[in-house]
Amino acid sequence: MHINDAHCHFFSTPFFAALGGDAALAKLGWEPPGTAAALADRWLAELDRHDVARAALIASVPGDAASVAEAVDRHPRRFVGFFMVDPTRAAAAAQAAAAIDGGLRGICLFPAMHRFHVHDERARALFDAAAAKPGTVVFVHCGVLSVGVRRKLGLPSAFDIRFGNPLGLHAVALRYPQVPMIIPHFGAGLFREALMVADLCPNVLFDTSSSNSWIKYHPGLTLADVFRRALDVLGPDRLLFGSDSSFFPRGWVKEIYDQQSAALQAIGAGEDVRTRIFGENFTRIFS
Repeated sequence: MHINDAHCHFFSTPFFAALGGDAALAKLGWEPPGTAAALADRWLAELDRHDVARAALIASVPGDAASVAEAVDRHPRRFVGFFMVDPTRAAAAAQAAAAIDGGLRGICLFPAMHRFHVHDERARALFDAAAAKPGTVVFVHCGVLSVGVRRKLGLPSAFDIRFGNPLGLHAVALRYPQVPMIIPHFGAGLFREALMVADLCPNVLFDTSSSNSWIKYHPGLTLADVFRRALDVLGPDRLLFGSDSSFFPRGWVKEIYDQQSAALQAIGAGEDVRTRIFGENFTRIFS
């Protein structure tokens, strides 16, 4: 199986600096990432170990696009660069445009984290930036948002999930039909709403990443059911496999792949469907 991963976090040294640096790493028991180049090389070796062809690396705090850009520059055939932007910051649109011009391919928005509506004017400038550079995607985190590393460190997370309703993406996706928009984790608990938006907007895709523990909010729903319903609405060409891998020494989370592969097998998904979800859709979008 040709595997591409649409959702890996690039937990760089600047990322950990924002959480407390070496003290945070010691408390977590995780390994220091070192330089961006060293971390890029480590991720490359990790992908090779698991026979993963390519991966999207996400700069996971605003202002850290340069770390992922260095990784992509170092291994351009293996990595695609995503970066987080907070549109409530004055320079957000200019920074996003510069990152895209520098070769990064995905703008990541976290409305619940940064407390903005995805359809407001501040966010619109970022969609304009994506539309101006064909081949750029916008990743919009919806639904439940819990940042595990902050929870483990006992840090507050002043998020407001009222801003994370996928329905807010409807008018935006219609306004920018040429921009692929990725909703991770099947909508992270707002699965029905995410399905509605994807049904109405053919440029909306789902990534399948993480353990999808949000399923507990839907009694009786299983991961196999989620895949079946997503395939019924979106079809096999708009689902992107993601692992939500992030830190070392854990590395790439093969268990996520195994779980999702088993779920697809359980619903009788053919090899052609599995091939598209686990690899070909990523290749088509990030050629």
